[in-house]
Order: sequence, then structure tokens, then C-alpha cells
Amino acid sequence: MSAPLVVAVGALAILAVIVLIARFRLEPIMVLFGVAVLVAVATGRMPSAGVASFEAGAGHALGHIAFVIAFGTMLGRIVSETGAAERIARTLVARFGPRNIHWAMMTVGLAVGLPVFFDVGFVLLAPLAFVAARAAGRPILLAALPLAASLS
Repeated sequence: MSAPLVVAVGALAILAVIVLIARFRLEPIMVLFGVAVLVAVATGRMPSAGVASFEAGAGHALGHIAFVIAFGTMLGRIVSETGAAERIARTLVARFGPRNIHWAMMTVGLAVGLPVFFDVGFVLLAPLAFVAARAAGRPILLAALPLAASLS
């Protein structure tokens, strides 16, 4: 592929990133990832080359874990904004009682913590800890500390 064409693809990629993030309010990590894959395809490379390039750009040591944290954060935000965290928290408070919210969070953390890494579980369940503490009328530390302990 000729150099001017590669420069044009790069310029379009930068413009796409700016428009998708600023105008359409898409998640920046998803936009950067998607544009990296599209640039790889547009320049005649395999999509996996775009993924590898994105990981190298994000830092080789953090490449894989950054994806996990980013997607976990988005999932946690979705759970929080859709009201699912509120519903789960109300159910936990109803089953365990407001005074035993720490046991509820430990149980949830243990169930989630077995198949996933600590950071993934914490990112996923942090919104639930905030909502559960609020629903139980208890301090956030009574929900977050047992959650963190049971995930580790």
C-alpha cells in the first residue's frame, strides 16, 4: 500500500475517533479498539494485527488486563445504569436483612470470585456494593470490605 494512502487512512482513523467519542459519546476504549482493527483491515492486514497493535500501544504488560478491566467497567456501569444493581441489592437486603449486608456481599463475592480474577470481580461488583450499602442504610465499608475480602 502506498504511503499517501496509509496517511489518509490514519487521518480518517483520527477523525473517526474524535467524532465517535465527542459526538456520539461512545466508550473511548471501544472506539480505539474498533478503529485499530478497522485500520488494520483497511491497510491490508489481518484484524488480529490491529488487536496486537492496540495491545502494544496500551502497554504490553497491561494489554490483556486492560481489556478485562475496561470491559468489566463497562459491564458494571451497564448493571448500575439499567437498575439491575438496585434490584439485586434490594433482593440481598430482603434475604439477609439490613444488619447482615456484610454476609450478603461476602456470599456474592465468593460466588463470583471463584471463576474470575480479583480485579475483574471487584470492577463488576463495586456498583453493587455501593447500591447495597445505600439500600441497607449502612456504611459503604460494611459492604465493600467483605466483598473485597471474599474475592481475594
